[in-house]
Amino acid sequence: MTKRIGVLLSGRGSNFEALADSVVSGKIPNAEIALVLSNREAAAGIDRAKSRGLTTRIIPSKGLEREAYDRLVVAALNETKVDLICLAGYMRLLSPYFVSAFPQKILNIHPSLLPSFPGLEAQKQALDYGVKFAGCTVHFVDENLDAGPIILQSVVPVEDGDTEEALSARILKEEHRIYSEAVKIVLEGKHKILGRRVVSSL
Repeated sequence: MTKRIGVLLSGRGSNFEALADSVVSGKIPNAEIALVLSNREAAAGIDRAKSRGLTTRIIPSKGLEREAYDRLVVAALNETKVDLICLAGYMRLLSPYFVSAFPQKILNIHPSLLPSFPGLEAQKQALDYGVKFAGCTVHFVDENLDAGPIILQSVVPVEDGDTEEALSARILKEEHRIYSEAVKIVLEGKHKILGRRVVSSL
């Protein structure tokens, strides 16, 4: 049975495109992207989704309280009958209402080795702190910022003289790789969540 993925984005959508490529190539088997939704009309990711012939929807968030907006998004996702939701540069913190509507069915990719450097400008935070290793994390989403159980991580060494742009570019390559791997794991149900730990159930 084909699993249906909903993607939420606010910007360029490079992680969305990596997921879409993995669906087409079979790296994420027995799946389809059923909906690409954005809170911003100018999001380039929506244009990229349209060019692929995917169903898109824009629900502007400006002027709406968080839960009131989330109720509109949840309704759209339920209408589309999605099995999994992937946040791909979606610049909104989900309300408890949203999270409870899709328990353990929302994934996010973050450009740091969580729990280090949550929130915005994670790569800049890492450089400013002087760490020797940065990276990215795919995690389940809960009501807190970048705090849900971790599915996969990838380590990216910080090089002497790194700029935020150079480090971000290297991390992004790993984001594209591990997000697809994590989606495959979750859709195939080959995992268990034990407290904060996500472990193989094979």
